[in-house]
Amino acid sequence: MQTYLVGGAVRDALMSKHATLPRAAHVDRDWVVVDATPETMVEQGFLPVGRDFPVFLHPTTREEYALARTERKTAPGYRGFAVHAAPGVTLEDDLARRDLTINAMAVAAEEAHDPASAAVIDPFGGQRDLRHRTLRHVTGAFAEDPVRILRLARFAARFPDFSVAPETLALMRHMVEHGEVDHLVPERVWQELARGLMEQRPSRLFEVLRDCGALARLLPEVERLWGVPQRPEYHPEVDTGVHLMMVLDMSARLGVNLPTRLACLCHDLGKGTTPVDMLPRHIGHEERSARLLKNLCERLRVPVECRELADVVAREHGNIHRSLGLNAAALVRLLERCDALRKPARFEEVLLACECDARGRLGHEEHAYPQRERLRLALALAQSVTTASVAAEAQAAGLSGTQVGERIRRARVAAVAAGLGEQAAGASD
Repeated sequence: MQTYLVGGAVRDALMSKHATLPRAAHVDRDWVVVDATPETMVEQGFLPVGRDFPVFLHPTTREEYALARTERKTAPGYRGFAVHAAPGVTLEDDLARRDLTINAMAVAAEEAHDPASAAVIDPFGGQRDLRHRTLRHVTGAFAEDPVRILRLARFAARFPDFSVAPETLALMRHMVEHGEVDHLVPERVWQELARGLMEQRPSRLFEVLRDCGALARLLPEVERLWGVPQRPEYHPEVDTGVHLMMVLDMSARLGVNLPTRLACLCHDLGKGTTPVDMLPRHIGHEERSARLLKNLCERLRVPVECRELADVVAREHGNIHRSLGLNAAALVRLLERCDALRKPARFEEVLLACECDARGRLGHEEHAYPQRERLRLALALAQSVTTASVAAEAQAAGLSGTQVGERIRRARVAAVAAGLGEQAAGASD
């Protein structure tokens, strides 16, 4: 029975050694055990947890130990596999079933305390591809699992200076053309998409998916944005797809969370359905974006908190961009439509997404976004109104129902107007 550290922990240690990637504070470690049986693992105190193949938790570290295994394709999609794990399966057999050469390296357990200085077991040239910054599939078995297309695209977003090997890109195109990605289940697509959005340069995820044809199958609402022109006085980059990639990379630069990054991805979906005779203007694209967003989220079963934030951004980003010219009454209405008074933390995320949108334009990357601070101030001023006392005064005056609500709204408008230094006439507009 021999144990080896495999996969990402080895890869990242070697990248750190070559100063191409900072060493992470915590790296999940995966282990492969050769010449063992489930019975011997249990006898040594390991806890079995694998449903589809033999995986065990270490009795003290709780790290995952998997028996060396091979896989055989039995049906389309990523679930159609027969797994074989037995003492005769070698480490090289196990590494051969992995996705990329840079993930198909191992070191013996006794050297795992410092993988960067260990004798690396590298039967498929992973170290070479690390040096050349290449994402390359290990064997033709890559084509048996369509999730690997998404994983490779995600690694491209994580390591943006890596290129995809031409033969790997050709294999991915072949997989798409033969319908493999059509068998992916929504939850898995969303899982990989969410992880890719959170990587260093999320635009690379979509560039790779476009290059192999998978984006049109998985996210046609996003794919159709390329080639759609916008008014150059507002968007010097012109192409809507190019703008979208700049927005996503700005979201990574500003370090925003996943719901905000999804909002950035989906804020302009409606521009892909603008009638040709209207271009390069996109009147009404906000409502079209919200409808397309709803369909996308339902199809991929996106979590509620992500879809709700994205919906607000899709509908209101144009109004938020124009908010410097709004008076107090219009600002309060905007806050109400965004549900900012009830959900101020979410509104902050809305503003961040809008800042990414504004700065995700050619030549605007370093521009300030004063709308964010003004709307923050407007919200704080509106929140300063003691609604209970206003409601009590209104009820004492014989008002009820919507009349009380209107009195509260007018008090908020007055507070915003006073705080922003507006004239009373403007506040009641």
